[in-house]
Amino acid sequence: MTVLAGTGRLVRLAIRLDRVRLAVWIVAMATLTFAVASAFQELYPTIDSRRLFADTLGRTPALVALTGRGFNLLSIGGLTSWRIGGFGATLVGLLGIFTVVRHTRAEEEAGRLELVGSAMVGRYAPLVAALAVAFGATLAIGIAIGVALSVLGEPAAGSLALGLAFTSAGWSFAALAAVAAQLTHSARAAGGLAGTALGVSFLLRAAGDSAGSGGMAILSWLSPIGWSQQVRPFANERWEVFLLPAGLVTVCVALSAALVSRRDLGEGLIPARPGPADAAGGLDTPAKLAWRIHRGHFAAWLGAFVVLGSVFGLLAEGISGMLDDSPELAEIFERMGGVQEDILRAYFAAVMGVVALLAAAYAIQAALRLRSEELAGRLDPVLASPVSRRRWLLGHVGIVLGGAACLLFAAGFLTGLVHGLQSGGPGAALRDLAPAALLQFPAVAVMAGLTVALFGLWPRASAASWAVLAGVAVITHLGGLLQFPMWVLNLSPFEHVPVFFLDGFALVPTLLLIGAASALTGIGLLGFVRRDVG
Repeated sequence: MTVLAGTGRLVRLAIRLDRVRLAVWIVAMATLTFAVASAFQELYPTIDSRRLFADTLGRTPALVALTGRGFNLLSIGGLTSWRIGGFGATLVGLLGIFTVVRHTRAEEEAGRLELVGSAMVGRYAPLVAALAVAFGATLAIGIAIGVALSVLGEPAAGSLALGLAFTSAGWSFAALAAVAAQLTHSARAAGGLAGTALGVSFLLRAAGDSAGSGGMAILSWLSPIGWSQQVRPFANERWEVFLLPAGLVTVCVALSAALVSRRDLGEGLIPARPGPADAAGGLDTPAKLAWRIHRGHFAAWLGAFVVLGSVFGLLAEGISGMLDDSPELAEIFERMGGVQEDILRAYFAAVMGVVALLAAAYAIQAALRLRSEELAGRLDPVLASPVSRRRWLLGHVGIVLGGAACLLFAAGFLTGLVHGLQSGGPGAALRDLAPAALLQFPAVAVMAGLTVALFGLWPRASAASWAVLAGVAVITHLGGLLQFPMWVLNLSPFEHVPVFFLDGFALVPTLLLIGAASALTGIGLLGFVRRDVG
């Protein structure tokens, strides 16, 4: 028997298990790209209509940090690549991570891989099969995007380059996830490690792109997301950039294969740390146990939010001087009756939207730990003690919601503090931005409540909350451009959050969101109390 025996059968099994999920990803990414390009064709039908946009908003450092650099904003293809290049590469990277972790570490953690390994299956077959499925799915996304843009009449070379740029990001993070799966001892830890790499990649790309041509611009070249945008689709494509993700994938695949043979099945090369011998006294309530489980995960997210808030605060200075540098844009704002603070506040509103979506991602990931504890068999001993299901679930929910609130406050506080120190008014910035960030909490709680409801009613579909978050992100950040009808926009809880420093505090929408979050959590609690565990 060879080390790759059974790889083909495992590939077919993985495709069968993920056939609906992968088909939805492929169709959704191609449709999203097609819709964005179509919207730009309608909004900017001529070069003259795109010129002012390219010379002002498209080159603002703060906006570049959020979306990436635009290399050819005078063409529809270039506008499309600029608007969704970083966003799409991040989404495809997540697909690569989820697919590899699901078919390697998650299968191993559940004990199914041990059963498969007892048959005629080689040592490397599960890893190679997982990578083959992830590579194939992300390649299909790239081809679908290329075809979609070509149908709209965009140049074939640029369309293919944009599609392959997304594919390169998917391959890069799939390969990184393969290494993470060998290093860690659980699917959650592997996903967290690979997700951290994705987050760092986004921050490096944002910092490098916003630096322009300065020395910090080199940071973009340290990021797989940056590489995907440096291909420059529709702007004299640089095909040689694909050598960078190809090299990373080669190294990571070789490393993960080497690590497979150096660890025991069910274990990671980084062993799980045993707790202190006297820790039992601090675990006498469900809430304390939940905090012990979540604290490492929360600390990593908190560090990321501190960095993110500081970066957003630093970039705000570029927004402040944008009207001074562009008399044309200043004239437009004056005709609209606006002042310089309006565009700065619009930037902060966009920043708070990004922060809220990331906080929702934390809440979903943390709430899914409920399902992980159940599948791992750690819930049964807890419920065998004098701990009710209600107390156990509410203990975790309290930690999840408290952590999300802390993350929002940290991001808003740091954004306001850093910007205030630059502008000379930290008090005013903190007075606006910290409450503005916390005002996003009810919408984040709705996403956490949805995850709890799925866990209680349909535990096998708990992970569908990630798909809901992806849809909400598209509605929130691209809904206006795509001209979605109002009823579609209203599906996103974040659309109902008032902008604190523009609209003030709105009591009714906030209470409605809190009510929705409470109802969803209550439904999940009721379902969990009545269903069988496992």
